[in-house]
Amino acid sequence: MVQKTLAFDVYGTLIDTAGVFKSLEMLVGDKATSMTELWRSKQLEYSFRRGLMQNYQDFSVCTHQALDYCCEALKVDLSREQKDSLLEEYRFLPPFADVVTGLQKFQAAGFALFAFSNGRADDVHNLLCQAKIDSYFQDVVSCDEVNSFKPNPGVYAHFLRRAESVGSEAWMISSNPFDVIGAISAGMRSAWVKRSSNAVFDPWGIEPTLTATDFVDLVNLMGND
Repeated sequence: MVQKTLAFDVYGTLIDTAGVFKSLEMLVGDKATSMTELWRSKQLEYSFRRGLMQNYQDFSVCTHQALDYCCEALKVDLSREQKDSLLEEYRFLPPFADVVTGLQKFQAAGFALFAFSNGRADDVHNLLCQAKIDSYFQDVVSCDEVNSFKPNPGVYAHFLRRAESVGSEAWMISSNPFDVIGAISAGMRSAWVKRSSNAVFDPWGIEPTLTATDFVDLVNLMGND
């Protein structure tokens, strides 16, 4: 029996990027919610644009430049030191509450677990260590290794090579619809973790292989797959 391989997206799936909200609230008050959402949106947009343009800079640059954009767009005056402090917090973001239990169950079920991220491998490894979930993963696979970003089909092919897996036995686990669609388009199976009841899946006619509310729900669904 071929072992199933699970590729876990990191930012927004394992790790709660809204964890920086409290610090933003202290700095910008009632603009914190708008800034948190815009920062994440621009971070992803910049990675998409750089991937399409083949004008690569690593994910930390996208994060940095997205923060600068937010300050301009929302008329927020932050010093370089304050910005650096916020960026430093990206190294210490918390995991979602269901993650540890879910990873334990996936590991016990015999899946091969990998972290697969747009972020640089060293940044992701440090983040997982700080979140105390690094021990669950066989390895960290980074899109930085091929100078591109999800959902470029080449990065999913890179993951399969690194994980020594094939698309029919490999799952992308992500809360990001673009990642789910990208993985399926590249020949993998994919589960959408719908972390918000308000989340909407892109109506492209490409549906997730499975949809779950959290990791524990997903373990149960995959056990029946």
